[in-house]
Amino acid sequence: MELDEAGVGPAVDRLIDEYRTRFLWFLRADYYPTTREERLRVLAALERYGDREAFQRAGAMRQWLSHDSSATSASS
Repeated sequence: MELDEAGVGPAVDRLIDEYRTRFLWFLRADYYPTTREERLRVLAALERYGDREAFQRAGAMRQWLSHDSSATSASS
């Protein structure tokens, strides 16, 4: 999965839309995370409550977000 900084938010939103009714039913219907921390929290919930495919997709996005945060802190 190739994501850039501008693409991660919409990619997480699409993943939420795809799995909201099955695994993320406890989220408000209009909720989309806006910060990195919120996105990581939703992805962790999807990894915990989702099926195998959801787990793998959320894990890949979470890894990308975590890698992005490490790169930022290493350069500062």
